[in-house]
Amino acid sequence: MSRVTALIPAAGAGRRMGKAVAKQFLPLGDRPLLAHTLLAFQRSSDVDEIIPILAEDEMEHCLRDVIEAFRITKVRTLVAGGKERQDSVFNGIQKLEKDAEVVLVHDGVRPFVTGGMIRECVEIARHGGCAAVGVPLKDTIKEVDGHGMVVTTLDRSRLWAIQTPQAFPAAVLRDAYGQAYRNRLSGTDDAMLVERTGTPVKVIMGSYENIKITTPEDMVLAEEILKGR
Repeated sequence: MSRVTALIPAAGAGRRMGKAVAKQFLPLGDRPLLAHTLLAFQRSSDVDEIIPILAEDEMEHCLRDVIEAFRITKVRTLVAGGKERQDSVFNGIQKLEKDAEVVLVHDGVRPFVTGGMIRECVEIARHGGCAAVGVPLKDTIKEVDGHGMVVTTLDRSRLWAIQTPQAFPAAVLRDAYGQAYRNRLSGTDDAMLVERTGTPVKVIMGSYENIKITTPEDMVLAEEILKGR
């Protein structure tokens, strides 16, 4: 069976949250936000190892108040994040064990990932494919110019909002990141870097509850989602 590692980038400062505490450590229900995320991968029988990627000055706090406090035993190492999310994931890739065959990447501030999403992504990557979770867009999307004028209305039926987790054969992700850094390219998610190498990525159905918590309004919504679970 392929060895599966989950990289969890959680090094963001979360300035839009307007809090002194980094958003990944804000309380959501009875535990820090990041604990919800890590526990989802801890519970998954499809994941062998979890590597959180954190700001260097938050590692001790995370180890004590999240990993040890909630007995997240699949974490064997912590990795220092970089300047941008892409740099953080790249740092995590450098720490993969040689026998890692499948890599999941999941935002540390998406606490409502499900075991089903994880499993479906892993199964695709185990068979040599690449996968990203997403949901069809609900709103009409218009391209607008610099003066606020509509250029065109896009075909909503073909547009998806992409989430995480995203899963890849380890060799594919390593190669995509290597090419990106050699060519000085950046991407808004890991799948984008993989796509640039010509490798296809399959989008699978996620959930509208699989939100990325970025603003205070997101935390209000997250509390409501949590109450309903």
